Amino acid sequence: MGMQMGSGGGSADPEVMIEMNMTPLIDVMLVLIIMLIITIPIQNHAINLNMPTGNPPPKTTEPVVVNIDVDFDGTVAWNGVTVNSAELDSKLQAVAAAPDQPEVHLRPVAVVPYKSVAAVMAAAQRLGVTKIGMVGNEQFLK
Repeated sequence: MGMQMGSGGGSADPEVMIEMNMTPLIDVMLVLIIMLIITIPIQNHAINLNMPTGNPPPKTTEPVVVNIDVDFDGTVAWNGVTVNSAELDSKLQAVAAAPDQPEVHLRPVAVVPYKSVAAVMAAAQRLGVTKIGMVGNEQFLK
């Protein structure tokens, strides 16, 4: 990068320059970087969504809600009334057959075994209940 001056020792042969001239290499690299930056397409981090237009129609009626409670020993209650598995199946079948299905809110207690809750959910799915949800999940936070 620098210029080597003669030592002034009186020799007639010039000394060999050992350093490579880096200026052309740096110029070529800068041109290549600029060309790369220019040719890279602009990244759009957008997601196209089909959003509804206009105002939604107001709800005319409140949805009917059915509460299913599952107790710690696996006892199932339908709107506060204890039912066995056959009665639960018939009530879930009636819910599934309704033209406007009521919302089914499943509320297990914190210490209930998972198999009891899974049995109720499997019965609802098997019988065609589509509007089912877990309620009271904040009790499971630690």
